[in-house]
Amino acid sequence: MRRLIFVSLSIGLLFFSIKILSKNSKTNTSKHSLSYNSTEEKLLNRVDMIKKFISNNPKYNSEIAFLVDMKIMSGKNRFFVYDLKNNIIIDQGLVAHGLGSGTKIQGQLKFSNTPNSFCTSLGKYAIGNSYTGEFGKAYKLYGLEQTNNNAFARNIVLHKYDKVPYKEQEKPICQSLGCPMINADYYKRIEKLIDNSKRKIILDIYY
Repeated sequence: MRRLIFVSLSIGLLFFSIKILSKNSKTNTSKHSLSYNSTEEKLLNRVDMIKKFISNNPKYNSEIAFLVDMKIMSGKNRFFVYDLKNNIIIDQGLVAHGLGSGTKIQGQLKFSNTPNSFCTSLGKYAIGNSYTGEFGKAYKLYGLEQTNNNAFARNIVLHKYDKVPYKEQEKPICQSLGCPMINADYYKRIEKLIDNSKRKIILDIYY
C-alpha cells in the first residue's frame, strides 16, 4: 500500500515539474519572439501601407515592392525585395545611406529633404526610367511624400557602387551623397525586376 502511494506521488510530482518547465519555456520563447520579430513587424506595417497606397493607383506594380529599413546597421542586409502577392521577402542586400545622415550618436541617423544636405530622405518613392550617369545605369526616383518630394530635384537616384560590399559585415559600409546605393552584383538582380516591370515599382525607405 505504501509503495502504491509513493509511486502515485512520484508520478504526480513528475507531471507537475513538466508543466512548470513547459510554462517557463513558453514564456521565454514568447519574449524572444517579440524581440526578434520587432523588425519584421515594422516591415509588415510598411507593406500594409504600400498595399493601401497602390490599391487605388493602377500605375504602380502590385506584385513587387522594395523596402529599406534604415534602423538596421548599414553592414547588415536592409534592402528588401518583397513579394506583395505571397507576402514574403524574396531577396535582400546591403544599401548605403547619405553621409549627411550620420550623427555623433552611434547607430542613430537623421534625415532631410533639403537640397545639398547629402541626407537620406524617408518615405515612398516611385522608381522611374533609367539613365546612364557617373555610376553607370541608374534609376530616377520620384518622392511621393512631403518628406522626400525634392528627390528628383536633388538628383537622388537608385544606383550601384563597387565599394558597397556584397556580404554582410560587422561594421558600417561606405556612404552616398543621399542616394540609396547598392552592391553591383545585387544591383543586377534589382535591375532585372525594374526593367521587366510594366508598372512603376515602389521603393519605401523608413526608420
